[in-house]
Amino acid sequence: MTSFSLLRELSSRAVAVADPMLIVPNHLPPRPPGRVVVVGAGKASARMAEAVEAAWGPCEGLVITRYGHARPCQSIEIVEAAHPVPDAAGVAATERMLALLSSLGADDFVLTLISGGASSLLCAPAPGLTLEDKKAINAALLASGAPIGEMNLVRKHLSCVKGGQLAAAAYPASMLCLMISDVPGDEPAIIGSGPTVAEDSASSTARAILDKWKIPVSPQVDAALRESMVVGSADPRLASTENRVIAAPAQSIAAAADMAMAQGCEVVVLGTDLEGEARIVAQEQAQLALRYQAERPAGSPPLLLLSGGELTVTRTGDGSGGPNAEFCLALAIALNGADGIFAIACDTDGVDGAAEIAGAVIGPDTLTKAPAAGVDAKAALLDNDAHSFFAAIEDQVITGPTLTNVNDFRAILIV
Repeated sequence: MTSFSLLRELSSRAVAVADPMLIVPNHLPPRPPGRVVVVGAGKASARMAEAVEAAWGPCEGLVITRYGHARPCQSIEIVEAAHPVPDAAGVAATERMLALLSSLGADDFVLTLISGGASSLLCAPAPGLTLEDKKAINAALLASGAPIGEMNLVRKHLSCVKGGQLAAAAYPASMLCLMISDVPGDEPAIIGSGPTVAEDSASSTARAILDKWKIPVSPQVDAALRESMVVGSADPRLASTENRVIAAPAQSIAAAADMAMAQGCEVVVLGTDLEGEARIVAQEQAQLALRYQAERPAGSPPLLLLSGGELTVTRTGDGSGGPNAEFCLALAIALNGADGIFAIACDTDGVDGAAEIAGAVIGPDTLTKAPAAGVDAKAALLDNDAHSFFAAIEDQVITGPTLTNVNDFRAILIV
């Protein structure tokens, strides 16, 4: 198996073990008697709904997923909407979901399915805000380089559905929420902006985050923050809600590590919940890889450095790229053609940034292939144009929708 083949196989393994069809049945209780309603949102939510009906049979419900990520379900309605910036389809579907939950009583049961992407797909602007207001804030947050936890906290305080409000809408029905984590630390309150999880932060914290990242605040957004409707932990409407994380990045990293060791590699896990600027983390990992390479005795088995988490990109250019492609581009520049070092970085949902591209691979010849393809690595990095760079040298990783989402997968192979 070549180095590139091994890296791609490891990435595929990380995705495969997070398939909702494998995971969801293990966490389903017996189907409750009476009225059962299934709701959810996220890039894996349609696949999760498909798994629920495979176990329980046809169910009443509504799930919102990203365009192109729908799955055939028996009775649960699947609606597609925009990600990472919300659109009218997501707003309309969220309104219908809230109306459906408001019809429930104390004897009813709600199964909620949440995965990464729910923050934009589950969209109900706070009173006084329009969809355009929300889109502007989301776009500014995405371009700012803010970590996902801070982005989602702001989203909660500008919403009628996040920060526990979805669960509150279903009161007095009981609710079980199954979550696939795409956030560092696997904190339920951050996954999808915690629509079923209590939020005790003050709206002033959200305002401070916007100020920190120099994001302009309109009078409408300022007013909405002052009237935030997040649901605190003492609110009795959340007493009958259980939240359960059923898949997380650490499980996928562990599966890839096992596979690599079976192929004769030594493995070092650098962390499963790394955060930070993609190009800076790439420089740090390049230095680490070069150090490991220099210190290893001749004849040592291949060494694999694995990491997960969610990196960010502060956009200063006009190019097309996401954190994984930018990580690879910055890594290639930092390694400067070092012999015997290969790498892959992919988003496990198949979407890096807003593009239908999972990520990229690099090797010792990455920089030398660029001139013949008419691209320059350093110029591409300066313009945040990693996707165009890797498209030109034909080293993109394109998987299509994977129907799951456990965040970034990065592997550096030293042979």
